[in-house]
Amino acid sequence: MEVKLILCPIDFSEFSIRAYHHALSLAEHYRAKVVALHVVELFRFPSAGFAASAGLYDEFCQAARESGKEQLQGFVKNHAHDEIHPELVVHQGIASDSILLFAQTQKTDVIVMGTHGRRGYDRLMLGSVTGRVIRRAPCPVLAVCKPPHDSMASDRERGHDHHLRRIIFCTDFSKNSERALNYAISATEEYDAELTLLHVLEDVPSPAKTEGAIAAATEQLDKLIPPEGRKTLKIKTAVRIGKPYRQIIQLALETQADMVAMGVHGRGTLDLAVFGSTTYRVMQLGPCPVLAVHV
Repeated sequence: MEVKLILCPIDFSEFSIRAYHHALSLAEHYRAKVVALHVVELFRFPSAGFAASAGLYDEFCQAARESGKEQLQGFVKNHAHDEIHPELVVHQGIASDSILLFAQTQKTDVIVMGTHGRRGYDRLMLGSVTGRVIRRAPCPVLAVCKPPHDSMASDRERGHDHHLRRIIFCTDFSKNSERALNYAISATEEYDAELTLLHVLEDVPSPAKTEGAIAAATEQLDKLIPPEGRKTLKIKTAVRIGKPYRQIIQLALETQADMVAMGVHGRGTLDLAVFGSTTYRVMQLGPCPVLAVHV
């Protein structure tokens, strides 16, 4: 996994603060460039309609952009990093569209963003900014919601919010998860971390067949480990039974995981079943950031 350009959308909420800290620490580790992007969405300004009817729309837009630029400058100053000096970009438009367009045209390697911003619980809805970005992004998206757990406190004091020690890769053995595995293995090697390959059995026919099902899943997980990684990387497997998102979250809590890597579906499947999406539930309820890799 080569990381040269990190895009971090900023809406000035506490969630974008956490995401920005992760973006800075990733940039420090990979010696990458960070772009802090703020999108001015005019529909959020009640006075926009009045400005348009009064013929002052262009002036209003300019003033909104200038205000956004000043806020972004203040944000970066308040969360300064000694080594990383981000590029500041302010766009006007729809947040998700602007983020995706920038990522596509500038060949962004990873997007780091909060799982929800100033709109609060819209993280549960299909129309959330992060949800749209994850479904359509041309690169992986690191979704940050919860603050890091206590085991990361010492790193946080040194500015390494996202120093990875333990990574969980979740798979259902579909092609959707293959690309996410590559990123998980790469990050494991990069950070000298410990990687757990996890599969959750949701529907076991009967207790009598449980042992066989676990053995079969374990064998499939073992086949995912690259031959060159068996001796050089710290990789283990785990098979659990139950609701996938609950078991993923439970394992993340037990192991104090620093990141969960998962593949996500694109438009269509996820759009139709967002509330039942394992990835979305882990993002909402899990204890650590989730690296969502779009197929």
